[in-house]
Amino acid sequence: MIEIKNLTKSFGTKKITRGLDLTIQDNDFLAIIGRSGEGKSVLLKQIIGLIKPDSGEIIIDNQNIANLTKVELEAVYKKCGYVFQFAALLDSLNVLENVGITLLENNVSPEEVIPLVTEKLKSVGLGQDVLYKYPSELSGGMKKRVGLARTLMLSPKILIYDEPTTGLDPITVKLIHELIQQTHERLNATTIVISHDIEIFKYAKTVAMLHEGKIIYTGATKDIWECKNPYIYQFIRGLEYGPITNNEIIEKHK
Repeated sequence: MIEIKNLTKSFGTKKITRGLDLTIQDNDFLAIIGRSGEGKSVLLKQIIGLIKPDSGEIIIDNQNIANLTKVELEAVYKKCGYVFQFAALLDSLNVLENVGITLLENNVSPEEVIPLVTEKLKSVGLGQDVLYKYPSELSGGMKKRVGLARTLMLSPKILIYDEPTTGLDPITVKLIHELIQQTHERLNATTIVISHDIEIFKYAKTVAMLHEGKIIYTGATKDIWECKNPYIYQFIRGLEYGPITNNEIIEKHK
């Protein structure tokens, strides 16, 4: 489904992606982990064409999307669903308008859109009572669900989640993870999640670690706690010392 070859991306003098290689199998559920500031979100946005890489290839369905124009990328966007870290709902629109925005912008009547939106809301555990509520009236967990419902409107083949549980309590985190897994299985989609939450290992099939602009490890999540890779070992246990230790941070907190 997705093959990334020698991907590079810089912003000014800051190198973010440094010759990154990654293969994501069709229908896989991949968790990408790594420290804050490693460029995980930048990687996701490159995968679906929101950010253009400086060099390298991103092959989706045998097509290198890194070379496509904005117009040509429209077809790629229809294959992909992207759930932003903070849901990215439009504050001036209610839930119906947020979820059904693509159809409404293409002149589909509200009468036709309402049952479609209601169906997607039901699939993420929300009822019709939220249709006319605005984002300011929703809890953090509800916003995440509405964001997912909006993504599902086009039944994407690829689902991408950018830190979907940031800022949520442990109970809601579990509910969101279970919802992601159920959606993955129902759509038989290729699912990519970036997360700092090691609970994601209970749901994902594969884990990849991003460090200093490269994928330094890929393996099955079922084996992650027995993994001897020193980067993985330190990261998932939250150890202070190891190959990814930032000595400046340690000195600051002594």
